[in-house]
Order: sequence, then structure tokens, then C-alpha cells
Amino acid sequence: MAKEIEAMERTNTWTIVSFPKDHHTVGSKWVYKVKCKLDGTIDRYKARLVAKGYNQQEGIDFLDTFSLVAKIVTVKIFLALATSYNWSFTQMDINNVFLNGELFEEVHMSLPLGYQTSQSTKKRRKIGLQT
Repeated sequence: MAKEIEAMERTNTWTIVSFPKDHHTVGSKWVYKVKCKLDGTIDRYKARLVAKGYNQQEGIDFLDTFSLVAKIVTVKIFLALATSYNWSFTQMDINNVFLNGELFEEVHMSLPLGYQTSQSTKKRRKIGLQT
């Protein structure tokens, strides 16, 4: 959990703001996952902070939703071209890439359970304010 919070603070994903009375707040929760090695032993534990998106209201909290993922046909064409032209390629993983997205809406999310701040407990995160 500490790594997740640190990554969000490092990338300026949010700022702490007071509760506006007229604005909808989205809840947050922690999702935990155990990553295993090929032999079945535990490799590491992962914690992800997620917004309770099912509480969001279309037209108020968001206008459109989509997942930015390459289609399999695009990947196959790329691999065929790379093989045909003898290009070298490699796989890579970008940690916390979702934190670099830009939101057009102003989204307020409640602070996650267990998060300690020196500011008032009647605060929440304002997501997507990147400068």
C-alpha cells in the first residue's frame, strides 16, 4: 500500500482538498493480489487503490469510458512486420502507467482507509489535476 500511495504522490495524481458541498464524491478501496512465480511460490503481494466507479454518474462524473489497449490484430500485424523486416523488438512494462492519464472531469475521491495525513480528516482527494 505504501508503494501505491508513494507512486501516486510522486506523479502528482491527486491533491488533498476540502469537501465541496455540491460535488459528488467517489469512494475508494484497496484491492489486494498475490503474484506467484512459475513454480507456484509467492513472488510478491500487490495492493492497488481503486475508485468505486459504480458510484459514478454518467454525465456528471464522466462523459466516456474506455480502456486504452491494443487490439490483438494490431499486435499480430506488428509482429509480422517485425519478423518480415528483421526488426528487433522487446517487451516492456510501465509501472503505474494509468497514473499518467489526463482527466477532463473534476473527480473527488474519498481518502483510502488507513491513509494518514497531517491535514483534517474531513478531506478527500481531487483526482486528475495535473499541471
